[in-house]
Amino acid sequence: DWSNGAVLGEPVKMDKNSRRGNWGNQIEFILTSVGYAVGLGNVWRFPYLCYRNGGGAFMFPYFIMLVFCGIPLFFLELSFGQFASQGCLGVWRISPMFKGVGYGMMVVSTYIGIYYNVVICIAFYYFFSSMTNLLPWTYCNNPWNTASCNGVVTPKGINSTLANATRSLVTGAAQAAVEVVNKTKRTSPSEEYWKHYVLNISDDIGNFGDVRLPILGCLAVSWVVVFLCLIRGVKSSGKVVYFTATFPYVVLTILFIRGITLEGAVTGIKYYLTPQWHKILDAKVWGDAASQIFYSLGCAWGGLITMASYNKFHNNCYRDSIIISITNCATSVYAGFVIFSILGFMAHHLNVDVSEVADHGPGLAFVAYPEALTLLPISPLWSLLFFFMLILLGLGTQFCLLETLVTAIVDEIGTDWIMKNKTVVTGGVAVVGFLLGVPLTTQAGIYWLLLMDNYAASFSLVIISCIMCICIMYVYGHKKYFKDVEMMLGFPPPIFFRVCWRFVSPIIISFILIFTVIQYKPITYNDYVYPGWSLAIGFAMALSSVICIPIYALYKIAKSEGNTFLERLKKSCRPDIKWGPALSEDRIGRYAAPGSEADVEVRPLKEELKEKEEEKRDEISLSIQGSNGSTAHNTTPSA
Repeated sequence: DWSNGAVLGEPVKMDKNSRRGNWGNQIEFILTSVGYAVGLGNVWRFPYLCYRNGGGAFMFPYFIMLVFCGIPLFFLELSFGQFASQGCLGVWRISPMFKGVGYGMMVVSTYIGIYYNVVICIAFYYFFSSMTNLLPWTYCNNPWNTASCNGVVTPKGINSTLANATRSLVTGAAQAAVEVVNKTKRTSPSEEYWKHYVLNISDDIGNFGDVRLPILGCLAVSWVVVFLCLIRGVKSSGKVVYFTATFPYVVLTILFIRGITLEGAVTGIKYYLTPQWHKILDAKVWGDAASQIFYSLGCAWGGLITMASYNKFHNNCYRDSIIISITNCATSVYAGFVIFSILGFMAHHLNVDVSEVADHGPGLAFVAYPEALTLLPISPLWSLLFFFMLILLGLGTQFCLLETLVTAIVDEIGTDWIMKNKTVVTGGVAVVGFLLGVPLTTQAGIYWLLLMDNYAASFSLVIISCIMCICIMYVYGHKKYFKDVEMMLGFPPPIFFRVCWRFVSPIIISFILIFTVIQYKPITYNDYVYPGWSLAIGFAMALSSVICIPIYALYKIAKSEGNTFLERLKKSCRPDIKWGPALSEDRIGRYAAPGSEADVEVRPLKEELKEKEEEKRDEISLSIQGSNGSTAHNTTPSA
């Protein structure tokens, strides 16, 4: 029965984890994970990377990295969380010394959760601003515009010769800008709206200025929305994702159809897809592909472990990991068409090269794309749709970030009171997240936002992921882990995944790490160069998550029993007594409690295996204590 997420050949058991709760059904888990993996990066980062790194040629390294690094890591994290039914802290019973990795994941999720919601709140702000019959960033006649402002839309009522003259001037200016780099470039009304009105940007990261109240209001709105959707944990968010994870695809499709019917759209798409094969030999292209897969899937954030921990024990997470990873990458490619068709149309309209209008990050979402939308008839409608899509894409990720923190706290404390009052914890975390986001709504907010985006979650994720692979495969032991997966799914992980987990993925992760270090350039924003002290803060944020790992490990070794350092080290690496499936009916084989029914049944089997390991195992009838107290006899052919 695939709808129930059960493995074929396993009878469907209603193993409800009444204490923690489960997903309502399998679709909820898949939609939540898709919503988590598909985020703003798919829209504003991937298309630009693709165009920068050789168009269609970039798809090749991207796909290879997905297969050898993305999907295996995704499957590893899902199976890890599902097996133990614990959040990103509780799963480290597998090897208590490494619990610092879980704390590192929490720190990373905290940083991302703070600034991600600020981006969502700016999208909310633009969404509300689009509820008008004329988009406020259409013309240059607003109080916030400067003399160098030059619109793409000609105000109505001016005679056409003047309009043509203006347009040729714009074209001339653009060509001059191409020829003489960084002389006077035209600033668009959308850019001035973004800089001088929405952000009212200050001249320096240390110069905070005032809090932008409209943005602060929108930040409160987005935190309230996230809180309400998570008010009953995965029970409520599982219902919300039916909309938030699917509707962006509806919007993308509407924008796609609108985009490709425009003049010049083909030019834009050619820019996006034309392969430049010589770039395939460039290490930077492979590094970008690996990093993009890695960050896009949300590996090492702790969210995947958390979401999987609410699955039923026998859910087929192998199938899920493939579905979700491929959906995520397909969305990125699809979003590229939506972005570049409209950028191509705008470049055609301005009579410039597509590279002149292409941008990434907030610049694409809040400057280039909104400006292109002003050229369309009924532009407020397209603007509303676009920003609504950004809001939903952001929220899907934000739900999981908040749930990761809440689940970790609740599982860690684990008293009955906190399990019942999980909503209080959710509210508390949301309030703290809102307060920590306030500095990002000041006039220097955008500098801090980009600093967090660049440093808080870059190389630290790579280190966390690498240590997780090493811990599970080499410290805990790959043979034991493969047996665990087999006990859960009914079949061992396919040979491809076993090889990837042990060798290929850790090597690729190390490659990304080395690549990130070599490629490092201090962050800039347009022409603004960040001062040294702010970069130091950036590195401190990056290190703060990684430093948890050695600190906790030393603490754990010091607390362990043993006379020599080596004895303590061994003791602190051994799995905790509580490690294993959460529900007693799932604890069979080596996890069975001594003297229990499951244990008695399995003992002869263990001895039999020792005697003739080479021989094929016969069908064994296991008698498992059912959750209702009855004994269910089921004959399962062992894989």
